Amino acid sequence: MGEVRILSPAGAITPTGPWSVGSRAGDFIFVAGMRGIDPASNALVDGEEARIRQAFVNMQTIAAAEGASLSDCVRVVVYVTDMARLRPLVNKVQEVLWAGLPYPPRTILQVSALNQNDIFEVDGTFYAPAKP
Repeated sequence: MGEVRILSPAGAITPTGPWSVGSRAGDFIFVAGMRGIDPASNALVDGEEARIRQAFVNMQTIAAAEGASLSDCVRVVVYVTDMARLRPLVNKVQEVLWAGLPYPPRTILQVSALNQNDIFEVDGTFYAPAKP
């Protein structure tokens, strides 16, 4: 108990600085802020909706490596650079990805800037009981 394990699963993006993509502490998985980066090229994908979707998929990839799915997400925090333009796209992508599942609590914030002049970032917390 009390152990924190840093995550770096196959298929995850390569961090752009001195940080890890996620960690596990007990039964909880914490995924760092994910952006719409293609893990194969480590470059931002084109198109706003595609970039938002890719960021959620990147978050999902890290959680899945620890046995969690979107239905195990207990909280998401979303950062956008333009609330009026991007919030509807975030809602649309979440509706598709969660496909009728209950949505986790979400906080959405408008910020003045994100890394690499991006438009969107999402982080999440997941519940996935640790295997003995």
